[in-house]
Amino acid sequence: MEVEIGRGKKGRRAYGLDDIAIVPSRRTRDIEDIDISWQLGPHRLEIPCLASAMDGVVDPKFAVAMGKIGGMAVLNLEGIQTRFEDAEGELKKIAALPVDQATHGLQEIYQEPIKEELITQRIKEIKEGGVLAAASLTPQKVTRYYQLVLDAGLDVLIIQGTVVSAEHVSSVVEPLNLKKFIAEVPLPVIVGGCASYTTALHLMRTGAVGVLVGVGPGAACTTRAVLGIGVPQATAVADASAARVQHLLETGQYVNVIADGGMRTGGDIAKAIACGADGVMIGSPLSRAYEAPGRGYHWGMATFHPQLPRGTRVKTNQVASLEEILVGPARENDGTLNLFGALKTSLATCGYENIQAFQKAEVMVAPALQTEGKKLQREQDVGMG
Repeated sequence: MEVEIGRGKKGRRAYGLDDIAIVPSRRTRDIEDIDISWQLGPHRLEIPCLASAMDGVVDPKFAVAMGKIGGMAVLNLEGIQTRFEDAEGELKKIAALPVDQATHGLQEIYQEPIKEELITQRIKEIKEGGVLAAASLTPQKVTRYYQLVLDAGLDVLIIQGTVVSAEHVSSVVEPLNLKKFIAEVPLPVIVGGCASYTTALHLMRTGAVGVLVGVGPGAACTTRAVLGIGVPQATAVADASAARVQHLLETGQYVNVIADGGMRTGGDIAKAIACGADGVMIGSPLSRAYEAPGRGYHWGMATFHPQLPRGTRVKTNQVASLEEILVGPARENDGTLNLFGALKTSLATCGYENIQAFQKAEVMVAPALQTEGKKLQREQDVGMG
């Protein structure tokens, strides 16, 4: 339903994950009967989770650890790992930057050029760990490096930017033809981000196995302030899931909707999937792992942009092992540990046996969800407080 912004402009009301609640159904299930595994092209993952391609989250060691737990970590092929042989030294410098110098310090560090030999080396380090290797490139760099990543044995390619469209227009350079490129590349490709029905549908028509949905909801992202662009994540995911249905009707091909950003707790992940997501991409919750390379700091792919940074370095602190964060056991009650145990429990409580069934769950606009009855928790800064 449209609301009037003013006489000359109307707009839809949109909702974030904090604005909605999942409604339990008439049925419950035993948690041992719940299956949250995820089919991504030819690959099956035990948990429906990608780790964001951010330098404070993913390095080759982290990617191996996450792969062994059942998820998949995405390495940023235009980041610290491919600019510096001694990536650890640079990450240590970033963690030590004073708050008022962090953005400029990042800009200076990321002036170092990408080295092709390090792209090959980092992918091989992940493969040698015995897990699937996934990595991201921006649309501007794909044609330059894609043959290199194929030769290195990459399993999944993510073409990622703040907003990626299937119809980029330029009078300066030849735009990447996503449909032609994806048809010719012999490995599954995920593209994004997007935040609307139309954009998601056009990206699905390129032949991608998955579409990243989310513009601006990430903990380290400032796109909504810098550019004024974004769609609250519950609405964005629901719109993209409607595009998936339309694309399935048109082609018979199922494309994964991947909620990217804006999720901190197991409840957030459950709500994203109830809105229609098949899987999630998360960054800041995983930057809190002891295994994360950021030393308790997290920053986005546009934080170090030389002309217009659209991100910030945020402190998240390292509080638990990656295994505890993903699959538990939890030793805190705020929803930030055992994220996918929480997802399984949500499915079981609502009576759905798998991810696709859970996408049919009833959701409700519930502005009081975060505050109703939680006065003591807020006052004592515990639990949801």
